Amino acid sequence: MIAREGMAPLLAAIIAGVLVLHFNGLMQSLPFWVFALLLLLLFRDPERDTPSQPLAVLSPADGKVTSISTVQDPYLLRQSVRVMIHMSLYGVFTTRSPIEGKVLEPPNYPVDNNEPHGVWLQSTEGDDIVMVMSRGPLKNAPRCYIRIGDRIGQGKRCGFVHLGGRVDLYLPENSRLVVAEGDTVQGGTDIIAKLVHA
Repeated sequence: MIAREGMAPLLAAIIAGVLVLHFNGLMQSLPFWVFALLLLLLFRDPERDTPSQPLAVLSPADGKVTSISTVQDPYLLRQSVRVMIHMSLYGVFTTRSPIEGKVLEPPNYPVDNNEPHGVWLQSTEGDDIVMVMSRGPLKNAPRCYIRIGDRIGQGKRCGFVHLGGRVDLYLPENSRLVVAEGDTVQGGTDIIAKLVHA
């Protein structure tokens, strides 16, 4: 499968390749086919098997856990555990919902142009998680597929960060982490924490 952001450029490359092949021959069309293959690699978006584990928080992206710390959540203004995941330049750039829940509007938005996409997800049990998609190396704004009021399933596609960037998760302070700094995680499949209920 290919991410929706890659459909238009891939289609354009294929049409150009077909036209050049028809009018100029195979050798002249090769650069377009190579470009199409590059786009397929760049915008690949494979299906993922979401584990069925109650109260699990899944990784929202493919990448490496670079920091775990207790900080003030700038969106919900609470103490929380922040897990920072840096996406690979060569990985899958689609982001996925870490939990099943409803999309709500955070009461506070930090004034920071590098972190414009803070998404507040609230589970049926009342657990609050904020996912923040930061800009990648091209400084392109991340794409967010979900809107306030939507309900999204765990592991479902919810955004896209061009050429990778950083995804931060702000978790409840009592969450039980199952990853450590330096771990490599896969979006939509790897569990990074368990939510704790009394």
